[in-house]
Amino acid sequence: MTRTWRITDVTDAARARIATARLAAACGVPPLERTRLAAALGAQLRLCLTKGGTWRLTLTTGPAGRATAEAGEGALHAVVTPSPDAAAAGEPPWRATVPCPEVVPDAAEDPVADDPAGLAEALLSADEDTALVLERLGEQESLVDFHREELQQTNQGVVALHAELDAAGRAQREAFAAERKARTEAENARRRLTFLADASAVLTASMDHHEIVRRLPELLVPEYAASVDVWLFEQDGGRPGPAHPAAAVVAARTGRPQYAATRPGGLPGVEDQPPSAPDPDRPALCIPLPTRQAPLGVVTLSPPGELWDPDDAVMLVELTRRASIAIDHARRYQHNRDIAETLQRALLTELPSPAGLGLAARYLPATHGLNIGGDWYDAFRQPDGGVITVVGDVTGHGLRAAVMMSQLRTALRAYAVDGGSPGRLLTRLHTFLHHLQPDLFATAVIARFHPDDPTLTWAAAGHPPPVLRTPDGEVRILDDKPGAMLGIPLRQEIADHAVPLAPGSTLALYTDGLVERRALGIDPGIGRLADALGSFAPAELETDLEGSADGLLRPLLSDSERDDDVCLLLCHLHGRA
Repeated sequence: MTRTWRITDVTDAARARIATARLAAACGVPPLERTRLAAALGAQLRLCLTKGGTWRLTLTTGPAGRATAEAGEGALHAVVTPSPDAAAAGEPPWRATVPCPEVVPDAAEDPVADDPAGLAEALLSADEDTALVLERLGEQESLVDFHREELQQTNQGVVALHAELDAAGRAQREAFAAERKARTEAENARRRLTFLADASAVLTASMDHHEIVRRLPELLVPEYAASVDVWLFEQDGGRPGPAHPAAAVVAARTGRPQYAATRPGGLPGVEDQPPSAPDPDRPALCIPLPTRQAPLGVVTLSPPGELWDPDDAVMLVELTRRASIAIDHARRYQHNRDIAETLQRALLTELPSPAGLGLAARYLPATHGLNIGGDWYDAFRQPDGGVITVVGDVTGHGLRAAVMMSQLRTALRAYAVDGGSPGRLLTRLHTFLHHLQPDLFATAVIARFHPDDPTLTWAAAGHPPPVLRTPDGEVRILDDKPGAMLGIPLRQEIADHAVPLAPGSTLALYTDGLVERRALGIDPGIGRLADALGSFAPAELETDLEGSADGLLRPLLSDSERDDDVCLLLCHLHGRA
């Protein structure tokens, strides 16, 4: 079915539009599609009237495209073309197509062409369609409002979620910042504690207080201080001098740390003072070196930068306190060592010069620690003309060992006046020491020479064995069964031992400091002593016994750290003319 309208004015356009709407309704086109077709056609017709001329509207009902035709549906085709004589001739036609379920038979005439009643009915039908469309639009608008409200609520939820996420992110960032700060503080604290422990180990490793004072600036510069000045009162006679900053003088008098700068430092446990000469623009931290009685001195430090970190200042105060303890201990140690060594040397008497017997002795105090005061040697005549030689070692070190050594030496001389063999003398010393100092022990070896007896008599109590060199250069270790240590809670009778003694023989008495090494024990050292003694020519021992003593010490002490006293007593029986 095809219908055509000729359009030249507004009335023709209205009739054509109404006819199109009625035909679409007759073909079963849905109202929404009808309204869209009518609206699109009306807009096109207004455009055509604006251009002027005669236009032709053609409506055709029939099959749609191939896919639609196969489904059994039709289509309504609308085409607007200009007349050949119109001004718009040659323009492409306007086309629109809507699907229609039903196809109506051809009608002879347009029902609204000249019938006013039909036109009115068509207008009412168009209004009904419009009302239906408006109703559908209202439903859609309600649905859109619902979705808009739902979207708004969703947006509000999203905004709230974003706010929560932002707050959570901010809290997380703050937590990360706090964690980084805590980690940094923990790392700094660990670094300070490690430095404090290492520096304390360095300071306490030396027993020379001058060495400690020298090492302190090396530990602090440049990480914790730009400069360090250690002022010990003993260097200034115990009185603060004008060459030191005023804050250092205050620290010396009060015993409290002082901070001198143009602005207060606010350091924990430190008092603030005005700037001090000679550099008032440079802050100075003055920390006393405390002891139980009075400060030993003051350490004055300048900061490595502008200011000190408060935690660094606390660490510096603690390090200074430990340095003060180390200095005080070193000074006390040196004082006690000097007293013990002086007493020890004072108690080592000069050797006698008996006829036919040469004596040479060496005493070397320990160089490490307070390990002096226990080793001793002695030689003296008995009333019957015999000569007693002895080397001993008191357990322990320091002043107590030195005093105990002097008492044993005195007791031995007193017992020897009444006579007695070496074994008998050691037995009496054992009883004496056990009753005098039950918690102190000693070792000793005694050898007795007599000009009328070609026999050497000796006895030992827990002591390294004597080494005897015969005139022909043969060396013998006198390791016959010795007695136990002197002073142990055991009753004992120490036996004498005798060995033939020919002129030109040399006997070496010594303490364990000469031959004992921690890693090797004592036996290899005794073997080295025997080898060294056997290496001398007979003339050396006969003519230069003192030089021979030095010659023995050199090879035996070349690998020693001298952490114990060393005693050596050489007894050489001169050859007869």
